[in-house]
Amino acid sequence: MKIGILGLGLIGGSLGFDLRSQGHYVLGVSRRQSTCQKAVDIGSVDQASIDLLLLASAEVVFICTPIGLIVPQVEQLVAHLPETTIVTDVGSVKTPIVKALSPLWNNFIGGHPMAGNTDAGIEAAQRNLFVNRPYVLTPIDTTPTSAITVLEEIVRSLGSIIYHCQPEKHDRAVSWISHLPVIVSASLMAACLSESDPEIFQLAQNLASSGFRDTSRVGAGNSELGVMMAQYNRQALVNSLHQYRQNLDTFIHIIEKEQWELLEDKLKLNQQHRPKFL
Repeated sequence: MKIGILGLGLIGGSLGFDLRSQGHYVLGVSRRQSTCQKAVDIGSVDQASIDLLLLASAEVVFICTPIGLIVPQVEQLVAHLPETTIVTDVGSVKTPIVKALSPLWNNFIGGHPMAGNTDAGIEAAQRNLFVNRPYVLTPIDTTPTSAITVLEEIVRSLGSIIYHCQPEKHDRAVSWISHLPVIVSASLMAACLSESDPEIFQLAQNLASSGFRDTSRVGAGNSELGVMMAQYNRQALVNSLHQYRQNLDTFIHIIEKEQWELLEDKLKLNQQHRPKFL
């Protein structure tokens, strides 16, 4: 099968590796010629170009651009595609994308692989990135069953665990486990940077270890992705942040009142439930 990838960054490049390993012929498009050449050189794609016309012969196209570019890029792309082409995206927000593109392209299916890291660019692409990772599909009532079946087969071949849900429910769920952690982590970094004593600030940097590394990682990642995530999933994220703040205030109150048994109960509850999210 000929499969197109628009956007050759971490996700697009990693998709290319795995799709080629399954025997598919992969066509890649990027904004930069240097990225196209790199993708070919490392074996992520068979052909690459800065011209959308390269994807005209693809049977399935994955849109792997930043969230804000998905809709305008598809609007340009569909002029070059036959009606049978299946188009899907990998954006971490689904409602505005599905709402905009489903009327435009009958064979569009929203998608979101829950995989990646804080690195960016074709250099960060890696094989088997999607193995045993959730991959959400958000078809709507009018999405052709045949298109869903084809995309499911491709996703399953990546080793991913497929989930189906409505776009709105997807966005509410990821606001808790993906988008909220980014802002919380960013707030942690901002709080640390607010330390006014240079000696304490330097000492904190010297002593930072695995706990700080783990909790600060997602807040110090791709800033463009973080802004678009907040912009396009604003309401769900704001709701999550308000509830997070309420819980943070509860913990502050508990510590101020020295209610150590209550604090221990809450920490034990977290310890009990955390494995269910992993």
